[in-house]
Amino acid sequence: MALSHDPLWPRAGAWPAFEGEADAVLLGVPTWRTSLSPTGAHATPRAVREALQRYSPTLMGPPAVDLDAVLAIRDAGDIEEPDGDDGEAATIARVRELSPAFVIALGGDNSLTYPVALGAAASGLITFDAHFDLRDGVSNGTPVRRLVEDAPAAATVPTERIDPGRIVQIGIADFANSAAYAQRAADWGIRVITLDEVRRRGVDDVVGEALEVAGATDGRVHLDIDVDVCDRSVAPGCPASVPGGLAAWELRALTRAVAADHRVGSADIAEVDATADVEDGRTVRLAALCVLELLAGVAARNGGATRIRAPH
Repeated sequence: MALSHDPLWPRAGAWPAFEGEADAVLLGVPTWRTSLSPTGAHATPRAVREALQRYSPTLMGPPAVDLDAVLAIRDAGDIEEPDGDDGEAATIARVRELSPAFVIALGGDNSLTYPVALGAAASGLITFDAHFDLRDGVSNGTPVRRLVEDAPAAATVPTERIDPGRIVQIGIADFANSAAYAQRAADWGIRVITLDEVRRRGVDDVVGEALEVAGATDGRVHLDIDVDVCDRSVAPGCPASVPGGLAAWELRALTRAVAADHRVGSADIAEVDATADVEDGRTVRLAALCVLELLAGVAARNGGATRIRAPH
């Protein structure tokens, strides 16, 4: 069904192509070939762009703020084939070209985090994820380990590995990981903030610590938003989401709060399979709202946006 048109109610997402300058840029990175579970995540960037048009770019404030009026937002299209050594190299190079704009990478499975963070020259990493992603090999379960240990095989530009002491993983869930990978995270000095700890401490406290740890150096911080950190009722289109994860408002609040810090220079949105979503498209719509929350955070750096608060 075609969306209604109202000149006084502009829709988000109709952003022009990137042509050299921007405050924030969308980039589709539809990784999927190495996923540990069957996925149609390569269809997700297009679906998220379509879902964005269901929303307005306006924050309620007060005063109300039109993100399109305070930010130059552009769309750089998609990496045609981001999987494999050559695809990773192309992604790294393209993200480098888009800097210093805030890059929002639309996945794709979680394997996109590796080349996007390298392309952004991140020295710190914050993940919202139910899982450690510290497995061996190359898959959507390995990007955090690879950022610590691996150098890209086909990259044509120098890249730096991330010090695990500058990695914070938020939302790690019971019954979704192994003791071996929990031990690996502990041995490497990764700061793990479990799902239970997030709920006990609250968004502001957790985000404050995460930024202090990941942003302790002079470099940039990359944010990985793995939507399967959410409760399966709000993210049924994530193959690995489980009952009891974060509520949608919690993910949105965390996203905006992290993006509001000037040390955060890039983000990715991962693990949404648009082909597995339910009829109302709630998972893809949540991913689209995360795009808008990232933009709201960037706008907030100049006092142009406010945070979402918990419902009363």
